[in-house]
Order: sequence, then C-alpha cells, then structure tokens
Amino acid sequence: MIYIRRLALPGEMEEIRVIKDEKRTVFNTFYPFNLFPQKGLNGMELDGITLLYGGNGSGKSTIINVMASKVRALRRSDFNDAPFFDKFVEMCTVEYSRTPPKSIALTSDDVFDYAIKARAVNDGIDETRNDLISKYVDVHGMYERNPEIGRLKGLDDYERWRETWEILSPGKTQSSYIKKRTPRNIDLHSNGETSMKYFLEMIDEDALYFLDEPENSLSVEYQIQLAEYMEATAIATKSQFVIATHSPIFLSMKNARIYDLDSYPVTSCEWTKLHNVRKYFDFFMKHKSEFDE
Repeated sequence: MIYIRRLALPGEMEEIRVIKDEKRTVFNTFYPFNLFPQKGLNGMELDGITLLYGGNGSGKSTIINVMASKVRALRRSDFNDAPFFDKFVEMCTVEYSRTPPKSIALTSDDVFDYAIKARAVNDGIDETRNDLISKYVDVHGMYERNPEIGRLKGLDDYERWRETWEILSPGKTQSSYIKKRTPRNIDLHSNGETSMKYFLEMIDEDALYFLDEPENSLSVEYQIQLAEYMEATAIATKSQFVIATHSPIFLSMKNARIYDLDSYPVTSCEWTKLHNVRKYFDFFMKHKSEFDE
C-alpha cells in the first residue's frame, strides 16, 4: 500500500532565500538547510517499502524525521531537531495517494526506553514477590507462637483475618500464595529479544511506519525475522514503510525502493550496488575457502 507517493524538498534557490533572510541571526548553522542541495536531491518517489541508505551525516535520519513531522506521526520519544527544522518541514510537501489511518515513528531511543521500562516493571514485581515471601514467613512464625492470630475477632478484624487465613489455610503453599498475588515478569532475555518484542507490538496494524535504523540491538537472526515480518505486514495489513538503515539484511527486502544518500546525485539503486554491501560481499568472498572447508 502506498499512502505517500512523493516527498518534495525545498530547492536550492528557496533555501538560499531563507538563509539570506536569517543571516542577521546569531546562528552559525542552518541545518537541515544546506544538506540536500549538495546531494542534488530535491525529492523522492516512495514505494510500499522505501529504504534510505547512507553513512553517518548522510541525511537519512533527517528525512525520516522530516516526513514523520510533516504528517504528524505518533512518537514515543523526542528527537534532536534544530532552530530551523520546523521552517524546513513547512517548506517540504508530501503528495498523498490516500490518507493513512495512522502514522507511527519508531526509533532506537524508543526501543531503549521500552527495555528500561520493562526492566523497571520486573524490578517492581521482584520487590513485591520478596515482600510477599517475608509476609508468608512472618505469619507462619507468629501463628506458631500465638495460634490466636488465626481466629476472627469481629467485623473490624475481617480483612486482617482473611489475609492471615489465606496464608494459614491447609494446602496453601508459599508458591501458590505468591503466584496468585504477583503479575508475571515480562519475559526479557536479551537486548535483541527485547527489541524484537517491541517491534512486533508496535507494527501490528494498517499504518504508515517510519523506522530509524531498526537494526540497532538486533542480531542478524532477528534482523532477518523483522525484515520478513515487515514484508508480510506491508501486504497483509496494507501498510507502508519508510526505513533509514545501513543493514544489508533490510536493504535486501523484496520489492523495496532504495535511495543511496551517499551518492551524487541521490538516486534509487539496487541493494547489491551499495558501497557497504559490496564491502561485505568482498570480505566474505575473500574468506570463501574457509566457509567451504
């Protein structure tokens, strides 16, 4: 599904006029102005899956943030914009094929925050569990010293008696008492599993998704799984994906349009022609005999 057909960026003359008007300010940078004219890029056509490739500072994350801001995509974390970012976004235009039901921006910071919060929840659950263990042991110890605590002394005493009796009742083991009162820990074993869990939770409906370097914290195995999942989601839920990445796994996604932001002028190209991908290929071919042994 294609929701956004095209992104148009300000032309060089438009940028020059803005910068000229702002020369009187104290700013010494006009980012994101002066970035894309130098690349010969004034816009791009988008497909169901569009991949933005390039090194650090190439502008791929900037385009993700510009597009997400332009369509007012939902965000879970802020991003580092700049004094002229909003002006730049205002000068950009998007051409819609149809209006997306929802737009969502997912970043590495979102995944990191998700992991931190999940571990905080687990820490809280562990603390609750420890408190319940202490209470179970204390009640049994008090009952051995004074069996009277197991008796109901009146309506005002009901809540205390009920909780005490739940601990002392025949067949009530420590594990069953604690399990009934403790939520399950979130099952997190590694950064890769946590990241994968986050993406599976967030990418689950018909929407326009912006992803900024989703390969961070993902092993090759999980990158393959996520790439296949997004390919299937693009078809099954009629979603559109715009992804900034330098991962060969994501760059090899089927039927994706790829823009090489390290080239001049910026053009769409095949993933096997990208510089970093060729470096990987040359490296493995150099060691081919070791794999064949």
